[in-house]
Amino acid sequence: MDNLIKNEKNILKGIFILSGLVLIAVIVLGMLPRADHVPDFVKSLPTLNAFLNGMCSILLIASYYFIRKKDIQTHKKLNLVTFVLSSLFLLSYVTFHSFGIETKFPADNPIRPLYLIILISHIILAAVVLPLVLLSFYYGLTNKVAAHRKLTRFSFPIWLYVTVTGVIVYLMISPYYGF
Repeated sequence: MDNLIKNEKNILKGIFILSGLVLIAVIVLGMLPRADHVPDFVKSLPTLNAFLNGMCSILLIASYYFIRKKDIQTHKKLNLVTFVLSSLFLLSYVTFHSFGIETKFPADNPIRPLYLIILISHIILAAVVLPLVLLSFYYGLTNKVAAHRKLTRFSFPIWLYVTVTGVIVYLMISPYYGF
């Protein structure tokens, strides 16, 4: 029993360390200077990211539908696919921003305040959701159903919000990409 408790503490510690490292990496990426040369494939990554976020949104809604229907196996499969797509998104996001590319929404655009509200809430909740999703997965995969349900009441809507607003942010900023 002590080994199980110690193992769980190590897993939880690993989840928070990984989440912290991802957050630090994203912050550092925001400080990188623009690369002298940006490969052509990098220019398509924002579109890929929006597609991945959109697919994750659809899969999260489908997963919710299937768990409400008590189809646990389909729910698990959809969440695993969503997790893989979100991981691919993260890799693509890091790759894109490693080139120091920054696009600003025009200051004179009348919807800039709306854009900034969506963007800031998206960024903050994206930082919050990673450990929640990892914990939700851990509880779900280890069959700790009560803890999984309790946590997903928060992680699901936040994750869904982050994926949906990721697409919205892309649609709002994409006309201003200057590749």
